[in-house]
Amino acid sequence: MAFTIAHVNVARGYRGGERQTELLIGALERFDLHQVLVARKGERLARRMHRPGVEIRAVSGNPLGVAVACREVELIHVHEGRSVYGAYLRSLISGTPYVVTRRVDNPLARHWLAYRAYRRAAAVVAVVGHIGEVLRRHDPRLEPRVVHSASSDLEVNAARAAQIRETYPDRFLVGHVGALDNAQKGQEFIIETARRLRTSHPEIHFLLVGGGDDEPLLKAMAADLDNLTFVGFVDNVGDYLAAFDLFILPSRKEGIGGVLLDAMQQRLAVIASDVGGLAEIVHDGENGLLIEAARADQLEDAILRLYREPQLRAEMGRRGHRLAKRFTPRVMGDRYLEIYRSVLGHAD
Repeated sequence: MAFTIAHVNVARGYRGGERQTELLIGALERFDLHQVLVARKGERLARRMHRPGVEIRAVSGNPLGVAVACREVELIHVHEGRSVYGAYLRSLISGTPYVVTRRVDNPLARHWLAYRAYRRAAAVVAVVGHIGEVLRRHDPRLEPRVVHSASSDLEVNAARAAQIRETYPDRFLVGHVGALDNAQKGQEFIIETARRLRTSHPEIHFLLVGGGDDEPLLKAMAADLDNLTFVGFVDNVGDYLAAFDLFILPSRKEGIGGVLLDAMQQRLAVIASDVGGLAEIVHDGENGLLIEAARADQLEDAILRLYREPQLRAEMGRRGHRLAKRFTPRVMGDRYLEIYRSVLGHAD
């Protein structure tokens, strides 16, 4: 079976959805497909995907440009919400079927074009069951399938991970990885928790890995803290995860929070807000702890509990590692290939 598929992701920046797009393209390379990536010109996703076997079609990001870039393909896979209208237009022009992956639990835009674009899709996929339920509640005609996001299979250099730990000797490292987007990720609650623990537990040190628009704001909020470090954007996230003792994600809103799977892959116990679909991968009391969003007091209590109970923390890490094995890029690729074949009428 051979066909040409266009993956469309014209988002600005490089966050979880862009990483998942890249992982899927990589997982599908073992199949007899011609893969095209339609991405925003000059953005990191387009630069990262310049490799043999992937055709890059750079666009400005508007729907017409996406529609034109998706010419002469047999199937379109839309990886973010901006591009569904370009795929819809392409489908009207040439009849090309398209698949839409929904990664956020926001309701669909309440206008006729959004309804038509999603209803015309050959398949709508949610990255977690919760998002599928949101879609169904918003438009009962939709029948979304669920294909979970994958762990990133991040490389770890043991020597570099050890070097990170040596930078913070005799410290219990509580780590966070994510875009500095306080409205979504809730990093202000990490800062508040660090302030609460600064005097009583100076040995607990917080590391925030990532960059983003809210970096100046958050750094200003934490300017007086010596138990919190902004690491910035790094290419060796796996080394940092391997160096952490505990991982936290106190988000206000999330889809699946794929970075949690990366943390679990490194045998880390995790603490996360009970928002979006996070409870589908963080099983409270088993592989981590769930807290209410915007509750620095609960975050503090959860951190102290796992700090004081190393055996529980280790057992949660082991359980998380077992769970993460079910969410690999290969598994994700196989699930999407089944959907592609179904859409195109191919037999398995």
